[in-house]
Amino acid sequence: ELSSPPGRPRTTRTKANILKAKQRLDQKRVSTRRSAAEMNISKSSIHRILRKDLGCFPDKKIKQPKLTMFEKRTVKFSNWVLNNYTKSDITRWLFSDEKYFDLNGIYNNQNDRIWAISRKEADKRGAIYETTKFPVKVMVWLGVCSEGLSVPVIFEDESMDAQRYIDEVLPIALECGNEMLGEHRTYQQDGARPRIHYLSQKWCVGHFSSFISKDRWPPNSSDLCPFDYSLWNELAKLMNWKKITTKELLIQEIKHSVKKIEKEKILNSVNDFTKRLRIIKETGGEYVR
Repeated sequence: ELSSPPGRPRTTRTKANILKAKQRLDQKRVSTRRSAAEMNISKSSIHRILRKDLGCFPDKKIKQPKLTMFEKRTVKFSNWVLNNYTKSDITRWLFSDEKYFDLNGIYNNQNDRIWAISRKEADKRGAIYETTKFPVKVMVWLGVCSEGLSVPVIFEDESMDAQRYIDEVLPIALECGNEMLGEHRTYQQDGARPRIHYLSQKWCVGHFSSFISKDRWPPNSSDLCPFDYSLWNELAKLMNWKKITTKELLIQEIKHSVKKIEKEKILNSVNDFTKRLRIIKETGGEYVR
């Protein structure tokens, strides 16, 4: 029910206009400018109706992978894990992933704000984010389990094929997995080409007591890997990007910052894997944010 202010009666934020605005919310896209024009009221009035009378807030669109044929495979994988592994079993999984890091660093266009009286003043105070077209970058491989993170494997020339994966990554995964979890544990890897190569799969069969084969892990499943939904972001936030000016400093900062990720956040990211499987099972394969 609208309040009755002591001044003159309302002429725009009336019950009729509020009802019209509410009905427009059922549309997929609501333009406040168009709504104001069609309702013959000002844009500021439609804003007040949406915010104050209807309690709505404008949300930006969020990018996520388009799910079509992959939904069934994701649900199938979730059911397979939940039926064959207990929550305790999954604490003995060694998850793995790779990511590129470059000298441009990270930039959050939503949260990185500079308060100033003018654009010129804001620019002086650091509101310009400079990037290079072809920044120097490295590829980083990491493993994670409930006991912590592996040592990072860093490829300075940015590339990794199946042979390099076998020679430089898998022995580290095996060694770190043995140190943190013992011999009886499961190694997880996604479906990138170096990992699904028959020689990589053969190596895993011969050295790991258990691993997720290329036919199990579903494609387009960034919402399932602890690195993608949590740990890469944690690592990037801990890095001091202001002092990273060369490839050597970038590598040093990555190695240093990996050690700073809190044990609680590592454990939470691993525990969230099971929760996400259950959500996928319940929703029929919808993307989990």
